[in-house]
Amino acid sequence: MSGRLDGQVALVTGAARGQGRAHCVRLAAEGADIIAVDLAGPLPAAVPYDSATPEDLSETKRLVEDLGRTIITAQTDVRDFDALKQVVDGAVARLGGLNTVIANAGICIPVVWDQTSPELFNDVISINVTGVWNTVMVSAQHVIDAGGGSIILISSYAGKKIQPFMIPYTTSKHAVTGMTRAFAAELGRHNVRVNSIHPGGVATPMGSGDMVAALERTGATNPKLNPMGTTFTEQPYAEPEEIAAVAAFLASDEAKFISSEHISVDGGSQYF
Repeated sequence: MSGRLDGQVALVTGAARGQGRAHCVRLAAEGADIIAVDLAGPLPAAVPYDSATPEDLSETKRLVEDLGRTIITAQTDVRDFDALKQVVDGAVARLGGLNTVIANAGICIPVVWDQTSPELFNDVISINVTGVWNTVMVSAQHVIDAGGGSIILISSYAGKKIQPFMIPYTTSKHAVTGMTRAFAAELGRHNVRVNSIHPGGVATPMGSGDMVAALERTGATNPKLNPMGTTFTEQPYAEPEEIAAVAAFLASDEAKFISSEHISVDGGSQYF
């Protein structure tokens, strides 16, 4: 049975686990070969959840290969433009092109406004904004060379409304929303579509470690903000595969006239 992405190549950052792994597996199931990039190592010290590991990235590789697709993995920091470019250029040369990019890598740190250090703010912005910009900049020409394609930036519920007690994260995800529009405008003439996806809560390892306790501690400082982000549906959060389904749609020809759009997968929580 043919897939919607047969013969394509997709780049996914933050690919070792969670949403990134789900994107890799879903696009591979649709017929794409994968370039999977992840730091797969220690995250900044203020991040309260467990970091991804090389073993996590190897598991993503196994899952894609089990689907009969080719995958090239690399432990690379999206903040390092030169290293990321070298990886992407080399992988594209091996696989013969690039059609889809999913800039998924990002971090999330709950923190009250007056406890936010310059270092913490910089860590979030450097990964969530500069890292996304780097990803597009090292990949867009390859997508143009392929005759066009789809670039998908993973923003957040916090890129449309706010995420309480996360000023750096909210700032970064609003920046990604604006970046989507700006790249869409300039790349459109090359038949490159640029869209963003805005998940609400998602069941990923981002909820591991001290993350839940950190959310509780920050929430206790101003309880009336805590209901923000509640879903209208009975389902309280998404599974990673539900986000990946939207990414697969945006990567396909079914979405060939969709660009500069910001698609929420949040059960309506942006409006609560």
